[in-house]
Amino acid sequence: MAINLSGKKVSVIGAGISGIAAAELLQAQGAAVLLSEFGRIGADDILRLQEQQISIEQDGHSEKVYDADFCVISPGITQNAPVVKTLESKGIPIFSEIEIASYFCKARIVGVTGTDGKTTTSTLIHRLCEANGLQNDYRSFSVGNIGVPFSSKVLDMNPRDIAVVELSSYQLERCCSFRPDVAVITNITPDHLARYEGDMQRYAAAKFRIYANQGVADTLIYNEDDPLLREHFSGKFFPFNLVPFGMDSVQGGGIDRRIVLLDGERIVVRIPNGEDEVMVISDFLKQSFRGRHNISNVLAAIAAARALGISNEIVRSVLSEFNGVEHRQEYVTTLNGACWVNDSKATNINAMRQALEAVPGSCVLIAGGRDKGNDYNSLAGLVRKKVSLLIAIGESQGKIVSSFEAIVVVKKATSLEDAVLLAYEAAGQGETVLFSPGCASFDMFANFEERGIKFKQCVHQLQPC
Repeated sequence: MAINLSGKKVSVIGAGISGIAAAELLQAQGAAVLLSEFGRIGADDILRLQEQQISIEQDGHSEKVYDADFCVISPGITQNAPVVKTLESKGIPIFSEIEIASYFCKARIVGVTGTDGKTTTSTLIHRLCEANGLQNDYRSFSVGNIGVPFSSKVLDMNPRDIAVVELSSYQLERCCSFRPDVAVITNITPDHLARYEGDMQRYAAAKFRIYANQGVADTLIYNEDDPLLREHFSGKFFPFNLVPFGMDSVQGGGIDRRIVLLDGERIVVRIPNGEDEVMVISDFLKQSFRGRHNISNVLAAIAAARALGISNEIVRSVLSEFNGVEHRQEYVTTLNGACWVNDSKATNINAMRQALEAVPGSCVLIAGGRDKGNDYNSLAGLVRKKVSLLIAIGESQGKIVSSFEAIVVVKKATSLEDAVLLAYEAAGQGETVLFSPGCASFDMFANFEERGIKFKQCVHQLQPC
């Protein structure tokens, strides 16, 4: 849905990577853009923006922001921010960067959202599309929440291409007409609830915007093992093709009642007149890519591949070579017989649970950071069963200690470096040292990527005995 921006005034709020990309896209399409940042804009970014004749302001949002036909808001800006409230009071339409980019997207779109597994699932789908594209003359673009703004790549896409767009709830909030040809919801569990005032239904509603504009030619793939999703999609009519996947009993199905599921060790696609075995899980599970949750991610990716017409041969080839994604239960090294795993992406309790369940034996767990209202008691049984020592870091140390000290030995670490040393001294032969914080990184690091890189650096500096 391309739009004519000639003569339009647009304010872009927030000069992060998505805000800058949106500003550049809009300016290139003929709009008069003001990029407004509450904080400071980097010198290199200022030079780049000035070269494109994009107006900028920093250290706050001036009245100029409200002289606009519409506004594009960065995902990190909350719905209750004063600038957002003022825009709304003035009746100025507010859109997300994803929405704006979709206006100019000629490619087919695969959208992936969910609380956990978004990046792994979208990466898998992208790799499958890349491999299929080599044989069928199209390209795949991996964009969105994965770290590459949709706006920065959309003008390079043509109608044969596929855009695999990872989507956070924040990015979906201000989408109005965004319509993926294939949508995937991996799961919905408590996360980011401060933004949604503790209301899970508001959080889920933001996720469900992924299918708001889908029609009869489109496909929605969802995790039937997730209780919230199972209840939401059960017994209702939807205009699109509904495809459930799961490792437990899967009952759903849409127009052709296609279902992707785990049957023993086999992954099969079932349709009314039979089933098609895609592969067995031993073909892709390995030390660097393991766990029940990753089987679920694979099921989601296979369901998307089937919707896109990708052959089982390509699926088997790509998955057999896939070794996971950085910072997501990433194998780092083995020292003195102990396996070290970087799961810095675990920023909530459910992700920590998945990591603990994937550990084959006992482990030394390093956890903590900026708490997000976590209910650590829900992990008590798993920690008692799997954890020999828990090392607490960051702002949530006190809460972690009080939650677990009655069931496991808990030590406090003054830094991540200190935590790694304590784990090194304690880990026994055959154990796993699992860095799965279960918390946000912002008390000590800029993001989970920086946190994971620091963890790996600390581990690689250790000297085996």
